[in-house]
Amino acid sequence: MSTQGNTALEGLSKYIFAAPEWPRSLGIMVLLGLFIDFSGYFAGTEYVISFGILGFGIFGYLIPALVAFILTKPLVEIFGQKITWNRSALLAMTCMVFQIIFSFLPLFFTERDVYPLLFAIAVSVVFSIRLITLLAIADSRVTRMLLPALIQSMAALAAGYFYFGFDLVLFALILHLLFAGGVLLFIWMVERPLRRNFDISALAFINAFIAHNTDGSKKLEEYFMEIGEDVYVPQASIFFRREGKEETILTVPNLHPGPMGEIGGGNLPAVLHSSLGPDSFVFHGCATHDFNLVSESEVPRLAEVVRESEKSAVFAATASVPRRYQVGSVQVLGQRFGDTLLLVSTRSPAKTEDLDFCIGLAIMSECHSWFPNVAFVDGHNCMVDVTEPVLPASLEAHEYYRVCAEAARDIASLPEYALEIGTSQVDVPFSREEGFGDLGIQVFVSRVDGKVMALILFDGNNVHQGVREEIIAEIGSIVDECEILTTDSHVVNTISGKNPVGFRVPVRDIIPYARKAVLMALDDLAPAEAAGATGWVEGITVFGSQRISQLASTVNAMLIYVAPLGVAILLFAFLLSLIAYILLLS
Repeated sequence: MSTQGNTALEGLSKYIFAAPEWPRSLGIMVLLGLFIDFSGYFAGTEYVISFGILGFGIFGYLIPALVAFILTKPLVEIFGQKITWNRSALLAMTCMVFQIIFSFLPLFFTERDVYPLLFAIAVSVVFSIRLITLLAIADSRVTRMLLPALIQSMAALAAGYFYFGFDLVLFALILHLLFAGGVLLFIWMVERPLRRNFDISALAFINAFIAHNTDGSKKLEEYFMEIGEDVYVPQASIFFRREGKEETILTVPNLHPGPMGEIGGGNLPAVLHSSLGPDSFVFHGCATHDFNLVSESEVPRLAEVVRESEKSAVFAATASVPRRYQVGSVQVLGQRFGDTLLLVSTRSPAKTEDLDFCIGLAIMSECHSWFPNVAFVDGHNCMVDVTEPVLPASLEAHEYYRVCAEAARDIASLPEYALEIGTSQVDVPFSREEGFGDLGIQVFVSRVDGKVMALILFDGNNVHQGVREEIIAEIGSIVDECEILTTDSHVVNTISGKNPVGFRVPVRDIIPYARKAVLMALDDLAPAEAAGATGWVEGITVFGSQRISQLASTVNAMLIYVAPLGVAILLFAFLLSLIAYILLLS
């Protein structure tokens, strides 16, 4: 996953964390309430000792927090949104902490008789925090979140009325209006960049993002659809027929499996695999996050293109021996199947990331001088860290272009021999969180003139640096040529873009499954005929050229000024509060 692809979403992701279990938050609230009362009792503070030990800390702080904890979830869910008990408790506890800070901290620097003013300001701060938080994590519509946001401050004001009288309540209600205006002004200013550039709501976007991470919601796709654009990309496929066996398909979509999880094309490899059949292999072509599908519903169109292209395919029972080529940092493992050229590229042990679509298109166009169909695959098999994609006109792009042209020229002159192929698929006991997608490990092997090539395809997003070499060293004893590939599936990425194969699971635990899959594929070897075809996926909706970068830049700019803007508006609200207080006294 490239930096341009994850910056926007990871800019939000780094603020996502798991709320603690609600009993922990509840325990903190109780301790805080008792601490206020005990402290006030021994200090002799009049507002605290009115009820003895059980005083204002209980009724002015703890009980409002408990009421907010209990009522927030059902009130939010009345409007069809979701919030967990853990988040409800954390929000109530956090607001209680802020209420304490704003109520008591200024007393160290001023006279104690201003406590009613500080209490009124504190409950208004609680309201504003709850409002903006619920707008962000539950529902971006103010009218729906206003009541849940008011629970804690209104409960506190009920206690305030008993202790301080109606004047305090009236003043606090005025402050609520001022702080609500500040919140709305803050939201308007924060949302303006996304509104202007993409005509989408920042808060609604955050709602959808959080909903995806909490309950798998796909509402994010609606926003991606709004910023998307249609593209036209080639998709090369190689078809293999064997007597008495399922048809085998190797296909290379030049679309990207992203952005993350099940959103958009995040699970493109598995979905396309299920559409094409159990013996299909979905390799990673040339595409960056600009070419993320906006919706998984678009994937069946790729399968239709593959099936339609097969109608013009011309089968042959011969192939060339596999050969490896290298120019600079780029290696290519190539093999000819009739009139079709298969090229599998890697830069390992140097980092291997997404290749821009234009690079793949240029390589396919160049190699068409020798072959009508060219299946160029990005092995996507060496990750050091989340990095930028390979862009046109870079040194790396030049090396890819040169080595592929050299391979095509040489392979076109090689003799052809009878072809045998074998395939296998092995499920692994590793989860998405550990870097493995739904398809586990797939292996395609070919045997030509006694030479065996194995392509080991992991359903995951890249391979941790060094893991490729260790697996190849192990498998090299049973085949002549071997390459490790990944589908670049982003179901393994829900928060961070870094979760390659071998990063969380030691390679020694992976090798037995890879070896088993290769041996199964070797046992499956049988004479085959092959044919290639290239179809065009026309008018499919993706994020769009540079749109993900623009979204990333906009979100980053927003994150820079959110904090100072919030502080400025808060200070302005405080100033208005003091003015209102002076006017009421006069």
